[in-house]
Amino acid sequence: MLGVHLERVGFCEKWIQWNRCCLESVSVSVLVNGGLTKEFSPMRGLCQGDLLPPFLFLIATEGLTGVSRMVVEKNLIDSLEIENKKVKVNLLQYTNDTLFFWESNTKSFLTSRRI
Repeated sequence: MLGVHLERVGFCEKWIQWNRCCLESVSVSVLVNGGLTKEFSPMRGLCQGDLLPPFLFLIATEGLTGVSRMVVEKNLIDSLEIENKKVKVNLLQYTNDTLFFWESNTKSFLTSRRI
């Protein structure tokens, strides 16, 4: 799944393989009473303190932003218009939060489900 998304965003196969290697070839051991345990592979993704997750999050949000922009341009979703200035907003992102702002109608609902 990661490889398909990275390819769509425009990363080359070599870069995708490097990321896959970082995610799939990790092994760790734990220090218990001054001694290391036998190495094992984590079963739940990245480890705490890894430097890669913030970059993967940015790549994923960039893809989500692109999809959001595309559905608005194709008039598949109606953006929310703010105040009298008619500023259109459809997506706000901060840190690891994403908020969608769409008009409450059937068209926007059905398109958001497909996204």
